[in-house]
Amino acid sequence: MAPSPLLYYITSRAAFLGDEQARRFRLLEKIEEAAGCGIDYIQLREKDMPIRELESLAREAVRIIRDTPKKTGTEIRTVLLINSRTDVAFAAGADGVHLPAGDVSPTDVRKAWKDGPSQADASILRSQFATSNRVDPLIAVSCHSPEEVVRAAASRATLAVFAPVFEKKDAPGTMPAGLNALRHACQASLPVFGLGGVTLLNAKSCLDAGAAGIAGIRLFQENDIATIVRELHEH
Repeated sequence: MAPSPLLYYITSRAAFLGDEQARRFRLLEKIEEAAGCGIDYIQLREKDMPIRELESLAREAVRIIRDTPKKTGTEIRTVLLINSRTDVAFAAGADGVHLPAGDVSPTDVRKAWKDGPSQADASILRSQFATSNRVDPLIAVSCHSPEEVVRAAASRATLAVFAPVFEKKDAPGTMPAGLNALRHACQASLPVFGLGGVTLLNAKSCLDAGAAGIAGIRLFQENDIATIVRELHEH
């Protein structure tokens, strides 16, 4: 029997209705729902947030993930990654970072993590003291070609998020990479997640192509996560 796919929820508070306070509240509710339902990874992708607010949100997400009981019977803890900001991830006690394509290399992130936040970082963060318990961070990298996945593996990334596999509803002009490119990307020596236009109807084709898991924003954020988890684990 094939192992259950890993699941990777990417946040977007902008998709929720209301003012900033209401959207933040709904996002934290969704993070709690995801943690309780056994989502493996959550990427906090609030790129427009000022750093102090992002750190505050990240700390709250860390607390929620730590304190939320699992509904699925599994003891595997949900991993929290912060988009791009190694300093925020380190200070807030997150597990690591997600690096957009063209960002710094995972090798550089691991060195920065080992060294701790710089004095410049510490001056704008809430705490000058490292709070992450991880000696080595988990690092996801956005990739758009099999070659980028190979480079991510060579630079010691933990996993790659390959996108877009399918055409995206909110970006109809974007050329999808397709399943054949995903299949080639999955030959690299690290787990690869399919992202971009992935639904319950086409997720199995990503897994059949060799993907270790499924990543998404709307797939998880706009649906009942328990239902999505159950359906994907049954594939």
